[in-house]
Amino acid sequence: MQHNATACRLYLDATSRETGDIPEHRKPAVSHQNRYPKTVYLSARDLITLVQRKGLPACIAGVAARIEADYLRWTEFDKTARVASHSEVGVIELMPIADAAQFAFKYVNGHPSNHRHGLPTVMAFGVLADVETGAPRLLSELTLTTAIRTAAMSALAARVLARPDSTRMALIGNGAQSEFQALAFRDLVGIREVRLFDTDPVASAKLAANLVGQDLQVRVCTSTSDAVKGADIVTTVTADKTNATILMPGMIEPGMHVNAVGGDCPGKTELHRGVLESASVFVEFEPQTRIEGDIQQMPADFVVTEFWRVLSGQAPGRTDTAQVTVFDSVGFALEDYSALTFMRDAAAQLGIGEIVELVPEAIDPKNLFGVLCGEPRPVVASAVAPVRHAAQTA
Repeated sequence: MQHNATACRLYLDATSRETGDIPEHRKPAVSHQNRYPKTVYLSARDLITLVQRKGLPACIAGVAARIEADYLRWTEFDKTARVASHSEVGVIELMPIADAAQFAFKYVNGHPSNHRHGLPTVMAFGVLADVETGAPRLLSELTLTTAIRTAAMSALAARVLARPDSTRMALIGNGAQSEFQALAFRDLVGIREVRLFDTDPVASAKLAANLVGQDLQVRVCTSTSDAVKGADIVTTVTADKTNATILMPGMIEPGMHVNAVGGDCPGKTELHRGVLESASVFVEFEPQTRIEGDIQQMPADFVVTEFWRVLSGQAPGRTDTAQVTVFDSVGFALEDYSALTFMRDAAAQLGIGEIVELVPEAIDPKNLFGVLCGEPRPVVASAVAPVRHAAQTA
């Protein structure tokens, strides 16, 4: 602290020699308070309040609508596969994307054994920033939001790819994501019956209890095959980081739509390769899904279709009622962009959130050191010229 105080005193001594106002070329166009864009912070409690006030069905539908609109302008986005740091127990990822106006990223983890520590398997936060300046405009919780956007994306894909008369869904994996999936498919797809199975009976009991009064017929099953039999849609949303074969070819019936959500990183799958071989497979962003999705077990020339092409009419989706379709969903940054912008706008409408100072607001943006010295006036070039000139004369 002594060194810092001394440096500040020396700096203030130098600025005390100023004799004029700030030169015109150094004056900001607006006051520094207005020049610095405000950053809105949405905490976990803020997002809970937002969803409670707006209603979960409205949030799921709103995020799904944003995702669809953003997928239809797919070519406007600068896209890349997410950056991942893998360990034996999980993965930590950064998911960036940008259009011409806004940059977004999400920090997210996936640690299947976190429940042993009393922590969620998935935890996340995200940022929206201005592309023009790089200024951060939103810092937001994304754990709850990710559950909403994942369910919204699943239901959107099923609405496009599943048979229109689908009413029965098997839900394999009954953890933290399962309620959101069930309600999204109820509202956006028309599912009226859900068949539950999880290797942990407590998880299925939890899900069944949470779905009481939700206008869904719920049946807890004793096995995956029991849940899948007769289902129109099968959603797999398991957490174990392993090359699993939860769905086998013999379980698949003509006309089924498979919503494979849990296979989302290298070495983590849910479908037997025979399921993929007999189906039409749709993905979000092919370069990322080749690495992380269930198609990681397939050869590089295995044919898939990016979902945005179906939405835009550039490629067919379901072509007949007997066709088996698979949505190999790994979660893509565009969906987080959509969710962040939806939550930002909803929070503004409801007056939720607070302003935080993520960037020090310096009077002179070239004088970051000055914020440590009580915001001194910027040094004027003419004030130091005599000192430099005198030294040269000596």
